[in-house]
Amino acid sequence: MHQMYAESLWPEIRRKLVRWWRREGFALCLRWKRPQMPAGLTLPAVPGDFLQKWTDPAYRRARAEYDLAATFHAAECFSHFDTNLGPGSLGALLGAEPKFSKSTAWYAPCIADPDPFPPLGLSTEGNRWWDVHVALIDAGLSAAAGRYPVAMPDLIEGLDTLAALRGTEALLVDLLERPAWVHRRLTEINEAYFAAFDRLYEKIRFDGGNAFCVFMIWGPGRTAKVQCDLSCMISPAMFSEFVVPYLTAQCHRLDYVLYHLDGTTALQHLDALLAIDAIGAVQWTPQAGQPGGGDKCWYDLYRRIKRAGKAVQATGVKAEEVVPLVEAVEPGGLFIMTWARSEDEGHKLLDATAPYRDA
Repeated sequence: MHQMYAESLWPEIRRKLVRWWRREGFALCLRWKRPQMPAGLTLPAVPGDFLQKWTDPAYRRARAEYDLAATFHAAECFSHFDTNLGPGSLGALLGAEPKFSKSTAWYAPCIADPDPFPPLGLSTEGNRWWDVHVALIDAGLSAAAGRYPVAMPDLIEGLDTLAALRGTEALLVDLLERPAWVHRRLTEINEAYFAAFDRLYEKIRFDGGNAFCVFMIWGPGRTAKVQCDLSCMISPAMFSEFVVPYLTAQCHRLDYVLYHLDGTTALQHLDALLAIDAIGAVQWTPQAGQPGGGDKCWYDLYRRIKRAGKAVQATGVKAEEVVPLVEAVEPGGLFIMTWARSEDEGHKLLDATAPYRDA
């Protein structure tokens, strides 16, 4: 069976993640593929269709156990059970039918005629996608047996969820033609988000908090990643009107919040985001065609985020970029996610970063 941090190394990982949230320490999520797999462990057969691949609890559990066993988790990287149903599964809970592919999910809009459409709200009774969420979480809880966290799925909120329900192009027109309707729906989405989050949080609480799937974060309280990828298509004025109030209200109902900043066209909104005091950390994702998260061209961005009193997370960092990044940006409040290409490279990186992680 794969290494379990919850029983042995988890207390130290917990301590360092809390210090990162407080901008007092450095966190490193380092993984590499094990050179040898445990005896008797085989890759489970992939289901014949994408729907089953994403929603079958037995397959998801078997695949999770294989992936955890195949991966060495080092430094502040911890074992966890991934419950994602693709990005933005709150949209599915509210009526947008998901369309699954190999690596993600898309949503078929369900609001064709906006004005007469009934209020948005989470109804769990007879909700197929709620039942799928719960079944996956229950499979994770059974597999983990308290040894490691079962992570919160990537629900997503705000304009991104409304775009899944309405369609992106239609919603962009709505921002101009029916702004009051958009405001009403965003209020409803915030309430629906917490109707889902609160129920799921009670199931997956781990050591006084919860983990989130994608960015390997855990906090000692209600912990979430938030975002607005649609922000790349709207002006700062629209962002201030349609994103900031609802995002602020959402963040104040959480304890530990990481904002996922996606692409250079979203950077125009960074000052507005940094002004939201309840956002504790910002994660940066360069878009395709841009240098990865460890490139020196992003050093000033990371410094800017830290100067605003936020922790920062850099993802897509190559192993050889880790130490230069830490030295340039300084370790306090910096979280780096990286993969080593071999066990030897992984151990060398652990040795090279030990002075920063032990500080």
